Amino acid sequence: MGGLIPLGDASRPERQASAITVTIIVVNVLVFLLELQGGNHFVYAWSAVPYRIVHGHRDITLLTSMFMHAGFLHIIGNMIYLWAFGPAIEQAMGSFRFLLFYLAGGLVAMFAQVAADPFSHIPVLGASGAIAAVMGAFIVIYPTDRIRTALWFLFFIRIAYIPAVLLIGVWILIQFFSASAGMVAGSLQTGGVAYLAHIGGFIFGAVTGRIWRRRPPPQTWGYPN
Repeated sequence: MGGLIPLGDASRPERQASAITVTIIVVNVLVFLLELQGGNHFVYAWSAVPYRIVHGHRDITLLTSMFMHAGFLHIIGNMIYLWAFGPAIEQAMGSFRFLLFYLAGGLVAMFAQVAADPFSHIPVLGASGAIAAVMGAFIVIYPTDRIRTALWFLFFIRIAYIPAVLLIGVWILIQFFSASAGMVAGSLQTGGVAYLAHIGGFIFGAVTGRIWRRRPPPQTWGYPN
């Protein structure tokens, strides 16, 4: 048993303040604590259920569901990925733009899953779609950056530096293959994972990431005073 864990952008070791990234992580943790307290009733009330959405009920859950998680491993994995890729994109976009981008990416991801399986009664929840949008933006803004990554197999761990285009590229290919396998099997949430939400969020981020990026200050010419 093994895998990989992205730890951060090694090409930009000196991170500026990432207030929005940290705030999003804190909100996710707080909501998860509310889930633990509220149980299944809380989860069903605030997660996005496609059948309910397409019939015009509980539209607010398209937003609330992106701050909810199905378990400890789910939230830990998502927050690791957000911390690995979020600060660099927040720096590129600016905090306010990054917040709007993150929320928009999450909404697009949720719409993608709902549109693909509109009659499903299975709750859709998680930050994965919004984080996929961040990863989509990362691959077009910083494709050559190297991601410090922990590779592990059983009890052996090694730190490697993997180009973002390779790491994220393999990740999105896995999402496409998994979604395709789910369609063949007749389920759009293979293993309980909403792969189409990941794909929708990623495409949104890759297509619009450069648009959201802050323009660098214009270069001035002339002699200094």
